[in-house]
Amino acid sequence: MKKLILSLGLLLAAATLFAQEPVLGAVSKEVSGNEATISGVPQQGSYTPDFKVDGSNGKIRNVILMIGDGMGITHVASAFYANGGELTMTNLRTMGYVCTQSADNFTTDSAASGTAYATGSKTNNRCLGTSPDGKALKNIPEKVVPKGYFAGVVSTDDVHGATPGAFYAHQPNRKMVAEIWGDIPGCYLSFISAGDSKVYRKQAEATRKAIEAKYKVVYEPGSYDADRVLYLPPTVKCGERGNYLPETTQMAIDFLAAKGGKGFFLMVEGARIDKEAHGNRLDGVIGETLDFDKAIEVAVRFAEKDRHTLVIISADHETGGMSLKSGNQEPGTVAAVFASKGHSPMFVPLFAYGPRSRDFACIQQNSDVSNKIVSLMK
Repeated sequence: MKKLILSLGLLLAAATLFAQEPVLGAVSKEVSGNEATISGVPQQGSYTPDFKVDGSNGKIRNVILMIGDGMGITHVASAFYANGGELTMTNLRTMGYVCTQSADNFTTDSAASGTAYATGSKTNNRCLGTSPDGKALKNIPEKVVPKGYFAGVVSTDDVHGATPGAFYAHQPNRKMVAEIWGDIPGCYLSFISAGDSKVYRKQAEATRKAIEAKYKVVYEPGSYDADRVLYLPPTVKCGERGNYLPETTQMAIDFLAAKGGKGFFLMVEGARIDKEAHGNRLDGVIGETLDFDKAIEVAVRFAEKDRHTLVIISADHETGGMSLKSGNQEPGTVAAVFASKGHSPMFVPLFAYGPRSRDFACIQQNSDVSNKIVSLMK
């Protein structure tokens, strides 16, 4: 197996590329009950790739699945208008929608939807990588790694969070944190990064030793030489993590691409859109969606250059029952209303770029997205 030496120079270059950090709270805002008006969010621009192979029947080597947790179409729209009427994801030409219902509830939780994206099968709320009757369901890494691909996950949630956990764990309840961590040593992932180092150190010594026997565990980006990496940053919290998500997305792509083989599968989650929407914090929803869009830009730029990479951007569910009330994209003013502090059963948007992107230009189930990915990674 090839080993990667990631140079400090590449990391410094990435740090320069993403020098502007997401700003949560340094904006003008008015809040009244379930309504909020935000203006003055720092605008970051966007990227529009060429579309030479977009929608073609070209060969696919790599798939990057990007999940904005809780990101409904209004979350996207609020960030779009706050950013002056542009986002990298909305610059793409292929769009569809995803139905997110779980096997036992019209409104899914993140574990059931994450499992559907990861395994291609619907399951009950709270189940993580298992069927409603508790049987393990094969996830994408378990399906494609034996074919010669490599796989990784990046998230702004904890490593044991529902969405990243769905791509390696098999537990009947998402609350089984110790057991979820215990599934890592035997999983098929070559690259894992999520929060955070403090959570890891709280795990049982036997679990940490088993993980460290399989992974090089690192606590900051830098030069390393390893077959499998678990990168645990000091924090992934809103307003504290800097440009962790776009920079680590780049790190994961570089690491997996250097592996060779037939290619790679990477799941990247912007987890804290959901957490901000649960709190009905419009400034946080916009800031986290813009941060996620930075990571999307990283993936799209790689796909544009590679010509054999499919990027899919969607969400596990909508959070907050959010709607727009008014706005003005010139100064980046957005007024929104939240109907709840929970999940909703609304369709969520899907954007795609690269070969076979048109396969996703429809209304589909979250489980369909997974099965299409596996069928394309032959």
